[in-house]
Amino acid sequence: MGLKYAVGLPTVGEFGDVRRIVELGIAAERHGWDGVHLWDHLLYHDPDWPVTNAVVAASAIAAATERVQIILTVVLPRRQVQDVAQETAALNVLSGGRLTVLPIIGSLDREFTDFGLDADLRARGRALDERIDRLSALWAEWGAGRIPIWCGGLWPHRPGLRRAARFDGAMPIYENQRERNVPLDEFAATVAFVRGESERQPRRVNRPYDFVLEGATDPATAAEQTAPYAEAGLTWWIEALGYWRGGVAFASERISQGPPARTQVA
Repeated sequence: MGLKYAVGLPTVGEFGDVRRIVELGIAAERHGWDGVHLWDHLLYHDPDWPVTNAVVAASAIAAATERVQIILTVVLPRRQVQDVAQETAALNVLSGGRLTVLPIIGSLDREFTDFGLDADLRARGRALDERIDRLSALWAEWGAGRIPIWCGGLWPHRPGLRRAARFDGAMPIYENQRERNVPLDEFAATVAFVRGESERQPRRVNRPYDFVLEGATDPATAAEQTAPYAEAGLTWWIEALGYWRGGVAFASERISQGPPARTQVA
């Protein structure tokens, strides 16, 4: 199948205006991208930065597009799982089945402590596991259909990627990922680990599985940059378009340049 390309959009700072996020998401479809990935935050490191709601942005993008996949990050340990189940079930219907959910442990302790929640990482990990299972059960109970779940994990740590092997995809993250693209050998080692874990999960047999990676490409050489990752198992490349790459103006320009010609992988 062909390697797919999404744009990755923060929901903070200059990107913390929901109208801008929606405009960029619509532009992504218009310029041939396959997906839009949205962050999930309540706060951010700079207290003066605005932060917008990813579910509202995703809903508006879903209503205004027909083809682009919506990849929605959800910091599940700080959310009520029944609310997330209802929101995502409705969003999946609104999008015509174009939703993928990326439940994560969360990266900011203040998003827990400032609201009276337990920020302990072990507690958050347990809550994430319990709520993913409950989320899937509620979708089934409410007839929401099958919504793909991708899980993250910081390589070379293993717990998050073991979790990912139980579901539909893995989106590993790496140290210094915003400063340079992930070395190919590190990504290949991650794929090998997740595949080994996945083989131990009987329910994963014969189901499509996605490997997802964030990075930065130059339009002129994007196909050449991403092809080796596709050969190593990558199915989705997310073009990270954050404030560290020039903000909204750069994101708009890069989206307008489109993804590379589709790379075929075995």
